[in-house]
Amino acid sequence: MIKHYLNVIQNNYANFSGRARRSEYWYFTLFYTIMLFLAMFLDSLLGTTFNMEMMGQSVDLGYGWIYVAVGILHFVPSLAVCVRRLHDVGKSGWFYLIILIPIIGFFWILFLFCKNGNEGDNNYGADPKA
Repeated sequence: MIKHYLNVIQNNYANFSGRARRSEYWYFTLFYTIMLFLAMFLDSLLGTTFNMEMMGQSVDLGYGWIYVAVGILHFVPSLAVCVRRLHDVGKSGWFYLIILIPIIGFFWILFLFCKNGNEGDNNYGADPKA
């Protein structure tokens, strides 16, 4: 499970070519989400959360510099694994921009990320299951 996360971080940090299986994408996403929650917890524990002035009161946003650092460090690998996942279903990495369409774009991308990859070779490389 964690091997997929480590593979994306260590071996495919900025690799936008090739294909990524569903398990690689979803396990990376799971561990990335867990790390974000841990960062939020650490921000709260250390008191480094951001505050925002709202209607004359200070509102704690629940995240801070640790959360931002984790997000920045994971930006490139998360984008790379998304592009490689789209390659696995036969779509260009630019197809990720479909997420900019309100509501429909999110569900369309979610469907593609859940869809089984193309069997055999495609324009983006060999079948990762083979």
